[in-house]
Amino acid sequence: MKKALITGITGQDGSYLAELLLSKGYEVHGTVRRTSLVVRGRIDELDLTPEEQSRLHLHYGDLSDSVALVKLLYQLAPDEVYNLAAQSHVRISFDIPEYTLDVTGTGAGRILEAIIESGIGKKVRYYQASSSEMYGLVQAVPQNETTPFYPRSPYACAKLMAHWLTVNYRESYNLFACSGILFNHESPRRGENFVTRKITIGAARIKLGLQDKLVLGNLESKRDWGYAREYVEGMWRMLQQDKPSDYVLATNETHTIAQFLDASFGSLNLDWHDHVAFDEKFLRPAEVDLLIGDYSKAKRELGWEPQTRMKALAELMTEADMKAEEATKTLKS
Repeated sequence: MKKALITGITGQDGSYLAELLLSKGYEVHGTVRRTSLVVRGRIDELDLTPEEQSRLHLHYGDLSDSVALVKLLYQLAPDEVYNLAAQSHVRISFDIPEYTLDVTGTGAGRILEAIIESGIGKKVRYYQASSSEMYGLVQAVPQNETTPFYPRSPYACAKLMAHWLTVNYRESYNLFACSGILFNHESPRRGENFVTRKITIGAARIKLGLQDKLVLGNLESKRDWGYAREYVEGMWRMLQQDKPSDYVLATNETHTIAQFLDASFGSLNLDWHDHVAFDEKFLRPAEVDLLIGDYSKAKRELGWEPQTRMKALAELMTEADMKAEEATKTLKS
């Protein structure tokens, strides 16, 4: 039985990855931060068999605590480590840049060093969650594994640090380490302060008469949106290869936020123009205007390609949020 450790297991990607690995027979361990409120809804709500549940284990841990990371890796000696933990909100990274750089950037260095110090480097396979935000002010269209990076936020700078640390440890210690440069990937499990969930929740609440307006920032930013459930399959495939490498996962399609609004509100027979307002507080100090990924290497070497495109993704997210809001409304009535 293979054993995997997932940092950030309670997040969107972490919960989908845990679900995938458990279905493949893995023993899955995840790190969670100690907080005053237990925030593990995505994990608690997984539809697992009793046998799968018995193979899921959570541990207190944090990427700011290198000693705890060494101890945990030494204790578990996992076959695979997926580093998905981060302060992952781009706009918020401008408000808390030092924390973002420490956890998202230096945190990756801590876990890579912990792999070496714990003595499992020759055995383990490591996945680093890199980001399309590293391309920032894009130098080529579309973006692939060789496109130069130009980060435009503290978050993107931190991710770029983690990305190059992964390359460095791979080359310095012969570590099997891969980075997945994932373009925007969404789902009903996406955090509610990300623009896609703000849109789908807002559309559902407006349809149900629970709110009147949705306030957003730049509607002309272009993004390459895919389905998170499909992207974690790509992560896993990277660690099953004979040699480590870095891969872009994307759809090779780009759409504006306004087009996402069209798809989400349109699925509920609403015109978003009647309900969406602008507030400059949601603008970034430095904007990323266009992201579109070339996933041809992943298709060629991993046999991976996306199945769900933006319109279908927006519709399935809106449908899920409609069901959730209807259930909440029923409970309150």
